[in-house]
Amino acid sequence: MQKSSRNLGCIGVTFDDPRSVANAGLILPATLAQKLGIKSIANSIVDLKDRPGHFRPGNKIMTLVHSMLAGGSFIDDADVLRSASTDQVLGHEVMAPSTLGTFLRSFTFGNLRQLDRLHKETLRRAWAAGAGPGNEEMTIDMDSTICKVYGKQKQGASYGYTKVLGYHPLLATRADTGEALHLRMRKGSAGSARGAGYFAQETFRRVRSCGSTGQLTLRADSAFFSHSVIDTCTTNDVRFSITVDQNPAVVRLISALDENDWVSIGYTDDGEAEVGETNYWGHRLVVRRTRLTGKQAQLFPGWRYHAFITDRQGTAVELDADHRRHAVVELAIRDLKEGAGLEHVPSGNYWANGAWFAICALAHNLMRWTASIGAGHENTLVVKTMRHRLFSVPGRMTKRGRKQHLHLPTEWRWAEGFMEVLANLRAVRLVT
Repeated sequence: MQKSSRNLGCIGVTFDDPRSVANAGLILPATLAQKLGIKSIANSIVDLKDRPGHFRPGNKIMTLVHSMLAGGSFIDDADVLRSASTDQVLGHEVMAPSTLGTFLRSFTFGNLRQLDRLHKETLRRAWAAGAGPGNEEMTIDMDSTICKVYGKQKQGASYGYTKVLGYHPLLATRADTGEALHLRMRKGSAGSARGAGYFAQETFRRVRSCGSTGQLTLRADSAFFSHSVIDTCTTNDVRFSITVDQNPAVVRLISALDENDWVSIGYTDDGEAEVGETNYWGHRLVVRRTRLTGKQAQLFPGWRYHAFITDRQGTAVELDADHRRHAVVELAIRDLKEGAGLEHVPSGNYWANGAWFAICALAHNLMRWTASIGAGHENTLVVKTMRHRLFSVPGRMTKRGRKQHLHLPTEWRWAEGFMEVLANLRAVRLVT
């Protein structure tokens, strides 16, 4: 016979504790958001005029941000923040999902540009608080992604080159931390390179005005190989490393390389790889070729080529190794989708979805800054780990002597790290 202490059927269940806190670990990003003054910035910048949902935009934006940090990917998921005493660890009033939906649908193109300003100002303040690159070199990865939607009533959603119904936003990320530096919502039919030159120009100006004084480098794939992007990099003294498509001119240059020009590199265990170099468009053209060895080579015996154009210094082997690291942009996109709510685009209104995308980026950055400023980590903690160890810890609020106290579980495996992060975030001093 099973003991009553182990018999789950004997446990009574009631929802009657007004002091409990769902996702009590949200006190960490909420503390940083308060230190950075994100809510007050939003109240001063975002102006919906007299449209529905115009009142106190800061509360609405921060409600969406904290809902995303808690794992919410729908507007209705914000209801988890309204349970018991959860709002007391957030530093702002929690708004109802219906209010949030009305707020998002009130956005126009001009309001999205206001969110751009909000994003820029929070980036500047976070970098001034210790998360910035300062005078160190910084690499910017530019890419686009597909935000898949279901149903044909989403404004602006259409089929692009991937034959997937959705939107096709453009974004620039910081390579070493995964921060979203700049973003632009676009229709699903937009080509990858549409507006890329102007977008790169805005990104360079943004990071400079936010405090990055070191050498900048832009990495991108072949979709952004154009005179517009390269000229923008040259004008702004930004080094570049951009994949080149296999057009006839490039194919001829690769074919003209002598066998003695190729240098072997350790790239794959079941094949061989070599790097060569020539010139194209007045810049260095670094080429990597790979092929399989052993039995698999019977199926694919020839070389496969990958080329990129660059104006950087260094050996072809070193530049090729760094260019391959452009793949880290996919990790930032993964975190935006799986960790900050972008896997779902909630509204049928195009501008509402643009606002959702911008707020997702703000939530994503707040999470990265919590790690870099609070724990000294940069790209070592993924979203799933942070949410599991820090944000999802349950708690209970009490009050004694006019002072509130948040009680967290005993023997929490990551309690020491949690308290270290909290202490570091509380010590942040805002430099305006």
